[in-house]
Amino acid sequence: MVLFLCLKMQQLFKLFYLCEGGVCTDTRNIIKDSLFISLKGASFNGNEYAQKAIDSGAKFSIVDEEKYANNSTIFLVKDCLIFLQQLANHHRNQFNIPVIGITGSNGKTSTKELVNSVLKEKYNVLATVGNLNNHIGVPLTLLKLSTVHEIAIIEMGANKPFDIQELCEIAEPTHGIITNIGKAHLEGFKNFEGVVKTKTELYHSVLNKNGVLVVNSEDETLISKLPNGIESFKYSSNNSGQLIGNLIKLSPFIEMSWEYDDYQSEVIVTNMIGKYNFFNFLAAISFGIIFKVDFELINKAITDYTPTNNRSQIQKTKKNTLILDCYNANPTSMLSAIESFSLIDNESKMAIIGDMLELGEEAKIEHQRILENLNSLKIDYYTVGPIFNSSASNNALYTFNTTQELQNHLENNALDHHLILLKGSRGIGLEKLEQYL
Repeated sequence: MVLFLCLKMQQLFKLFYLCEGGVCTDTRNIIKDSLFISLKGASFNGNEYAQKAIDSGAKFSIVDEEKYANNSTIFLVKDCLIFLQQLANHHRNQFNIPVIGITGSNGKTSTKELVNSVLKEKYNVLATVGNLNNHIGVPLTLLKLSTVHEIAIIEMGANKPFDIQELCEIAEPTHGIITNIGKAHLEGFKNFEGVVKTKTELYHSVLNKNGVLVVNSEDETLISKLPNGIESFKYSSNNSGQLIGNLIKLSPFIEMSWEYDDYQSEVIVTNMIGKYNFFNFLAAISFGIIFKVDFELINKAITDYTPTNNRSQIQKTKKNTLILDCYNANPTSMLSAIESFSLIDNESKMAIIGDMLELGEEAKIEHQRILENLNSLKIDYYTVGPIFNSSASNNALYTFNTTQELQNHLENNALDHHLILLKGSRGIGLEKLEQYL
């Protein structure tokens, strides 16, 4: 075996610190003097691009196939993905700063953005970009840590057992929050109990660091899974937490206030919709309190924050007002979106709902529950997708198998002067309807 395999992992890690350009995994985006790590996918082998990375400006490359190593600029490891993760953990431990882990079936990206917005008022924060929250995205985020950062916020996603445990072993969070636990990715987890077990792996990781958990005290599942002896900060709208939130109005934007100790905020008008986001605001305020951000700066942060990427966005077209909530969907987030939509005072409301994907054997019954909920709330709706359309409970005004079919319909049957909720899994592509509404 080549000489490289005799080198200790610590020596390999030093290569990263010699690379001013950080880490790259795609030769199309090589940064000068970076460390290229050759990852593999279903349709690509990064090892084949190791020399190209060097030629494009990378200082070193890491490979896990011996024939590509040259022991001068291209070095061999047993597994490039494991190397990336171990390097990230090593780098994370060079910094004695709070690391906040955020997971949940719904709302983790919105909560991450809100927590980041609040903490940025006082600190230099590193936060997950977008939703790069998996076994590759988490280490790549951690490897961006530098001496200027005072807090790191790491979003953690999961679609199968032990995913959160794996990410916690890399990030070693000192603080954590599970936004909620719902029926998401049931294809990978098999059942709800599997989701609970995986998400609460974050709790045990924070316990091992003697850290602090932020918890919605109205969520019985989350409260029941708190480890003994863990320090926690609780929020609620029913006086069961240290932080008490008051949802005043959905107009459709959230209008709210909050109380903590002897402080009472004024009414805060936000740029977000949905009762579910009210609790995400409370989570962000909780972290602001924990890290001693001035209360008025907390209020400023949540007032100024505007969502992006089809997450609870309000979009006004020439004919209608749209609520774009079609980044993703599962039974919990769908029911929550519909409940919030029903609370908005508007005479002409319409929901366009798309199939929820990755539910496995639970798909049919969960789609039926959504339709029964819409029917009971007397909301007019269209459905898009074969799962919804196969349900006996479907009392939609119109049903379509694809978004394209609905586009064709709207060209000749325009909706006008409506408040329209668009909610469905990303794979359904409801965001394409914006120009037709």
